[in-house]
Amino acid sequence: MALLDVHHVNSGYGEMTILRDISMRVDAGEVVTLIGPNGAGKSTLLKTIFGLLMPTEGRIRFGDADITGLTPPALVRRGMSFVPQVDNVFPSLTVQENLEMGAFVRGDGFAGRLEEMYTFFPALRLKRKQRVGGLSGGERQMVAMGRALMLDPRLLLLDEPSAGLSPRLVGMVFEKIAEINQAGVALLIVEQNARQALRLSHRGYVLAGGQVRLEGKGDQLLSDEEVGRLYLGGRR
Repeated sequence: MALLDVHHVNSGYGEMTILRDISMRVDAGEVVTLIGPNGAGKSTLLKTIFGLLMPTEGRIRFGDADITGLTPPALVRRGMSFVPQVDNVFPSLTVQENLEMGAFVRGDGFAGRLEEMYTFFPALRLKRKQRVGGLSGGERQMVAMGRALMLDPRLLLLDEPSAGLSPRLVGMVFEKIAEINQAGVALLIVEQNARQALRLSHRGYVLAGGQVRLEGKGDQLLSDEEVGRLYLGGRR
């Protein structure tokens, strides 16, 4: 059974429908990437899954439960976390305070999980008392991912995790994404660096015009000439 199952979903903003009849899934332990042109509905899909937008049609299941219409706090408690592209950290708080904010619904204490995050992101341990607003873009992204992982989610949604980063930092972010997956977390990613994302993805979906146009394994989409020409900037 799929960990996440999106079934014939329509969604959008007010009277504007962006997603039309979207069906897709993420299995336990998978990395799945959404690719497509700007305005295709990729970020809208993540927001709909995470309860920031309400589907006008269709259903969403997470594990064995129907989560359609549930709020983000309810989804966090069920094991889903989301790192948006912007406003994903508290810049006036320290690194440690940001991570602690990620554990707001834990009832068992979080000292052990905090130590795990410092082991996973060693650069953050050295800067744990610094305000996040003074960190580099790559460091802020590490804080955002660490905060989302504080609740030990089963599924992590990432919206453009490498946006605005230098090539070196992009590589670092993708290394951490691979490590997160190796630790047993499933990921659903929207990413402008589609080639790099597909290389570490088990499967991918091509969205265009608010609909799924193509689905396949990551390496299959990378080697597809039409996908490369239309969505990956040509063959490499």
